[in-house]
Amino acid sequence: MQGTLSVSVTALAIATGLTASLPAAAQSYPTKQIELIVPFVAGGTTDNIARLIAQRFTESWGQTVIVNSRPGGGSVIGTAAVAKAPPDGHTLLVTTVAFTVVPALQKLPYDPIKDFAAVTELASLPLVLTVHPSLPVTNLNEFVTYIKSSPTGVDYASAGPGTSTHLAGALLQTMTGGNLVHVPFKGNAEVMNALLGGHVKVYFSLLPTVSQHIKAGTLRALAVSTEKRLSALPLVPTVAESGYPGFEVTSWQGIFAPAGTPKEVVGKISSEAVRMVNLPQVQERIRQEGADPVGSTPEEFTKRVASEIAKWSKVAKAAGIAEN
Repeated sequence: MQGTLSVSVTALAIATGLTASLPAAAQSYPTKQIELIVPFVAGGTTDNIARLIAQRFTESWGQTVIVNSRPGGGSVIGTAAVAKAPPDGHTLLVTTVAFTVVPALQKLPYDPIKDFAAVTELASLPLVLTVHPSLPVTNLNEFVTYIKSSPTGVDYASAGPGTSTHLAGALLQTMTGGNLVHVPFKGNAEVMNALLGGHVKVYFSLLPTVSQHIKAGTLRALAVSTEKRLSALPLVPTVAESGYPGFEVTSWQGIFAPAGTPKEVVGKISSEAVRMVNLPQVQERIRQEGADPVGSTPEEFTKRVASEIAKWSKVAKAAGIAEN
């Protein structure tokens, strides 16, 4: 009994010492309700993943974590709100690759590098180049020939300016020299109604949105946007292997904090998010959204964000859609 008590006291002393060694900001965080702002309409993949993370944060930290959808301006409205929030870790942004794309398309009320601290990448989503079956093409090469020969151009849909579905089409256009005309919609649901009805016939879609329609034959998959083929669509080649090496586009979900948030607080949020993303039940939920769990350090995510901003700036200029 005495030995057990001694071990318990020792363990308590070690834990207390570790806690005491943490900076004060990290020790006390969080001290109040946490708000996760999603700059898109509720019900989408990003919103679903944010709610999953919010539930886990609440359980882990004992503080209420809410998700607030603030769409508008191609994700700018919600993102700007976080940029102006107090830098204490209690207001966070959960967003997508649009964070790195929108800066190339319009002037912003914030600086994506200077006004934010990257926390972690949560998940990554592949895209599928999907066409309505009335389009007379069965593979990417036939599609490229088709869009090159069209005198007025071929419409392609996106879920909105600055989304991965927008820039994937722009990248394909610049790499192939084809004639694609961007038609933005207000979200994925609107696109799918138009695509299934044949009103628009081309869409770089998120896999879970179209997988059932591909299987049913109501939509046709020509290529996937990732470096490797997808296990869910093993017979569908990548854009790169179809003759356009270097083509790689994925949408991702990640967490950002306002710039000036203490580094220790950013690290604590990141560590907890990564721990959650590595839980089997959380990974299963993320995969149900058609995404791959990631979980990265602030340093890794910061490098990825900077790289993507540079990449999409070049693509936007080459496609003639850059603001400057």
